[in-house]
Amino acid sequence: MRKILYILLILSVASCGVSKKKTTYSKTRKVSVAASKPEAPEKVAPPPKKGSSPKDNKADHIIKTALKYSGVRYKYGGTTKKGMDCSGLLYVAFGENDIDLPRTSYHMAEEGKRIRLNEVEKGDLLFFRTSKRAKRINHVGMVVAVENDEIKFVHASTSRGVIVSSLREGYWNSAFVKATRVL
Repeated sequence: MRKILYILLILSVASCGVSKKKTTYSKTRKVSVAASKPEAPEKVAPPPKKGSSPKDNKADHIIKTALKYSGVRYKYGGTTKKGMDCSGLLYVAFGENDIDLPRTSYHMAEEGKRIRLNEVEKGDLLFFRTSKRAKRINHVGMVVAVENDEIKFVHASTSRGVIVSSLREGYWNSAFVKATRVL
């Protein structure tokens, strides 16, 4: 009797992973694909406006480079589409446009000419101290637009990745330290 129970136990344990899933094919499967929209023609950059300088054009190229990383997640020390930090974003954006900048925000803050906030233009750098405990600059962004006294800048936020923010936002306004011009 014990042998029979032992054999049944072995057979039941051995067959646990062998059972097949029953599949039914009673319904016909339908797949529909929506037509894709025709591709829009590639946009051509407008000719430079009268009075625009080569600096403006260079700034536009750097801004365009930085904005192509929009949505990339934050990664401390990162410089790729897999993740990047604030100084990594600007290091790459300027580097792809043949302008060498230091790798860290603290050292970037030592470059260029310090300017007043009311003199800020596209391409200028904004520096922040994001913690009351921080003894030095630990965040950087680049101005992408100045409209109606509102300064918008691209940066890599620890919570939202590469985004465009406004200096009017209370957090960034209170953390602001200085602006510099490197172009």
